[in-house]
Amino acid sequence: MKKTLTAALTAAALTASMGTAAYAEGERFVLISHAPDSDSWWNTIKNAIEVAAEQMDVTVEYRNPPTGDLADMARIVEQAVASHPDGIILTIADFDVLQGPVADAVDQGIPVITINSGTQEQSEMLGALLHVGQPEYDAGFGAGQRAAAEGITSFLCVNHYITNPASVERCSGFADAIGADVNASMIDSGQDPAEIMNKVTAYLAANPDTGAVLTLGPTSAHPTLAALESQSLSGEIFFGTFDLSGEIADAIKADVISFAIDQQPYLQGYMPVVILTNLVRYGVLPSGHMNSGPGFITKESISFVEEYAGVYR
Repeated sequence: MKKTLTAALTAAALTASMGTAAYAEGERFVLISHAPDSDSWWNTIKNAIEVAAEQMDVTVEYRNPPTGDLADMARIVEQAVASHPDGIILTIADFDVLQGPVADAVDQGIPVITINSGTQEQSEMLGALLHVGQPEYDAGFGAGQRAAAEGITSFLCVNHYITNPASVERCSGFADAIGADVNASMIDSGQDPAEIMNKVTAYLAANPDTGAVLTLGPTSAHPTLAALESQSLSGEIFFGTFDLSGEIADAIKADVISFAIDQQPYLQGYMPVVILTNLVRYGVLPSGHMNSGPGFITKESISFVEEYAGVYR
């Protein structure tokens, strides 16, 4: 935590040196995600930073590697650091890849908040101020417990972003909860919808006794829904997913998907902007990390949530 405290104190000292003029509105922050352009789930976070930017009277730039390449993400972090923003928000898609660029930011006194991917421990090791996100293994384990209560002992995890360690944590948690082997249960589906559909269909054909399917977001959930429909398995196999979309909401209402795991991405975009603004202007900082999830959206709660899907949920 030494780097974390140093960064916070540096920012606080900078604020104090401004005297009675506590701040100059218009601070600039950069949010860097690992998501490819094709991942619509991030629209909620993009909306959140727009709302926060307007409310706080700041500028927030969203940057990402177009194809999801993590080496490209590291370069984007380096470019952001070189531009000397007032703060950086980023996902810990791969700790080893991002460790160097994030260390440069911290060493230069740029406050960093991590979101979404990664763990609180990794955030501290990077020298970030705090982490806003969902404990991914715990979320997967909680999903698996729901499946285990239904007698599920085997599953398919459709991992559309297997290079992101957090995605594997989700699958691992589910596997441990039902007593399954994650390596035998997880496929690298890629992100092409037709390819995902074909791989899911092939796996289920080769493993007809599969008791459940777990997808990690709309990117893999939508083609999996199509695969199940093509095999007349819609509503016949236990199906859980991470995250939410209009199509996922419809499937929950139709009893095809049992639940969606809600990590409240709006909070992941909104809160870091508010926190960094208050840190830079007034030198105040919350104590501890922030868990944005997991929560479980089911048929009983979907009517309220779906109104805001893709915007605030």
